[in-house]
Amino acid sequence: MKRAIVVVPLLGVAALLGLFAYSLVEGPLPNALPSVLIGKPVPTFALPPLEEGSAGLSNTDLANGQVHIVNFWASWCLPCQVEHPLLMTLSGRAGFSLVGINYKDKTDAALAQLGRLGNPFDRIGRDADGRTAIDWGVSGVPETFVVDGKGKIVARLAGPLTERDLKLTIEPALRSIVPDINGVLTPVGETQPR
Repeated sequence: MKRAIVVVPLLGVAALLGLFAYSLVEGPLPNALPSVLIGKPVPTFALPPLEEGSAGLSNTDLANGQVHIVNFWASWCLPCQVEHPLLMTLSGRAGFSLVGINYKDKTDAALAQLGRLGNPFDRIGRDADGRTAIDWGVSGVPETFVVDGKGKIVARLAGPLTERDLKLTIEPALRSIVPDINGVLTPVGETQPR
């Protein structure tokens, strides 16, 4: 009886730990959130540029025939800094354009961060009041969307991007639009085996 008092709780804890480990390795992506906007056009918006003299960003820019990865970010957001190296990896890849929406940030701080970490974005719009993020259904930064060439949202990820997210969510979304695209993590100039 005394042995059962010790063994039963230990078995329960072991089972919970096993289930947790399985969900981390094989389970669904915790940041692949459903969105009522999947399959619908991006909301109407027009944002000024983050940097004077640059182009801003609007919904019509995302319906220009090119596929876009749209990343909501801020300099005060630590998870945004964690995902930044992956955004730099995505920068300049063929088959899509990486655009940023700077969320409720101070312009000087955002520009300083990009100067320090590098600027992966082809264009950056400044969402100073957060209205555009609300219209997109953003629950917090960072958040990333894949938008097809007609301006329709294909995928959404909340939280910092990981290599797993890129492989299991972003790449399949991109391939659904551009079937012959190389893997997003494949070094430039190399092809990914099919």
